[in-house]
Amino acid sequence: MIAEEVTDLATHRQRICDLDAYRPSECPTCHHGSLHMHERRYRLLLGDPEAVAIPIAIYRCAGCDATWRVLPALIARHLWRSWRVVESGTAAGPPSPSQPKVPERTLRRWRERLRSWARILVQLLATSGSLLLETLAHGAGTWATRADLVALYGSRLLPEAAGEGVKLVGLAALIHRMAPGIRLM
Repeated sequence: MIAEEVTDLATHRQRICDLDAYRPSECPTCHHGSLHMHERRYRLLLGDPEAVAIPIAIYRCAGCDATWRVLPALIARHLWRSWRVVESGTAAGPPSPSQPKVPERTLRRWRERLRSWARILVQLLATSGSLLLETLAHGAGTWATRADLVALYGSRLLPEAAGEGVKLVGLAALIHRMAPGIRLM
């Protein structure tokens, strides 16, 4: 599960101290209303100067015994990095000196993923039932790349003062909420 409202490390550190702050209201599998704090594990973030390891809350359903990890939205699922690091690594132009060190092979893989077609993502947005998302999908078109979709999402749905990593965080969380098996990157 992704906690979409937690987009920075300070908010996460504040919320992880409270057992109920990340607790889901019900189990997504069986809809049982009682999830218990099971444990906390640490997610390693490679190449992030702010945090090396971030505690993640894990809950267990009392009804079906399923376990659920709740990730803050600032962590890029399956990439071992924060979205801020991913976005700074995939930005056009030469890397800034303050940019965290990421292996060139990893950067190439991320850039290739962003250059790949976004047909499934566009179709997902087009069939969402939301007029705003359908308009976004129509604006992107059938032949849009993932980078085109990220840029369009950022220009239409985010304020001008949005910080680093916010475009990828917002779109990735939206896609995960709509279809958990589909990833932006």
